[in-house]
Amino acid sequence: MIISASRRTDLPAFYAEWFMNRIRAGYCSVPNPFNRGQVSTVSLRPEDVDVIVFWTRNPHPLFPHIADLDQRGYRYYVQYTLMNNPRLIDPKSPPAETAIQTFQQLADRIGSKKVIWRYDPLVFTDITDPSFHRRTYEWIAQGLRGYTHRSVISIMDVYPKVLKRLRELAGQGAAIRLPGGADAHALTSSGVTAAWTREAWFGDLMRALVETAHANGMQVVSCAEEVDLAPFGIRPGKCIDDEYIREAFGLDVTHAKDPSQRRACGCVVSKDIGMYDSCLFGCQYCYAVGSFARAKQNYDRHEPQSPCLLGRSVGPT
Repeated sequence: MIISASRRTDLPAFYAEWFMNRIRAGYCSVPNPFNRGQVSTVSLRPEDVDVIVFWTRNPHPLFPHIADLDQRGYRYYVQYTLMNNPRLIDPKSPPAETAIQTFQQLADRIGSKKVIWRYDPLVFTDITDPSFHRRTYEWIAQGLRGYTHRSVISIMDVYPKVLKRLRELAGQGAAIRLPGGADAHALTSSGVTAAWTREAWFGDLMRALVETAHANGMQVVSCAEEVDLAPFGIRPGKCIDDEYIREAFGLDVTHAKDPSQRRACGCVVSKDIGMYDSCLFGCQYCYAVGSFARAKQNYDRHEPQSPCLLGRSVGPT
């Protein structure tokens, strides 16, 4: 079993204590996100867990527990999101300079093979235009040279709640850019991305990112993109990647695609132990938080000793 920790929230940044309590207990409880009354018990015993995949913008709270995880025999790697968007868009992410230092420290501790840089997603607004992303990506890539070998990129999915948030920022100079004057209400998210690929600047930007990554010792892969970025030198990636796990750990895990993920997602089957509406970073493009106020309320009510991340669920005794 592969544990995803977590696509739904930033467990290392905000819930490291809860996570380690569950590691020591050997299990956690996870409600079905679409039916909170349906709760499953997930074993976290080392003998039942092949690999843990962490997703985070700030793994620093997990640093004191790395030795414990290693001693218990867990295998893990980290999907580390590191961007430098303006505060209007990423209001509470760690400063990029600090995040680069933390990334370097983490790679020094667990190995550069086990830390993956996510520049994800690319958001196109009046203050994050293609030239912004080109400059920012190059600056971060130079800071991470030698500390990672893979960079993951994706284009922002234009979900209605995301579009609403970004449109509310228009008066502050962060109006969302849509391709060719397109109306996002009339397009699917993949349709918006497909239209962007036909813009002259898009190909130039993608090729520039690939060139920058290669110059700094990294390969570039995409994350769950419906459109084909291969013409720009970007192959489809898997965040929970059976091939990567075999290379990094010498472990042969399931090769089955996770049916619970989007059609374009290549990830293999895993069990996510997080919950939606619980991350506090407040990223305006976030799909995992419907209400920032509700996420704060959930965090305030969170009990580190509970088997379940939010609320109390009864598990094995």
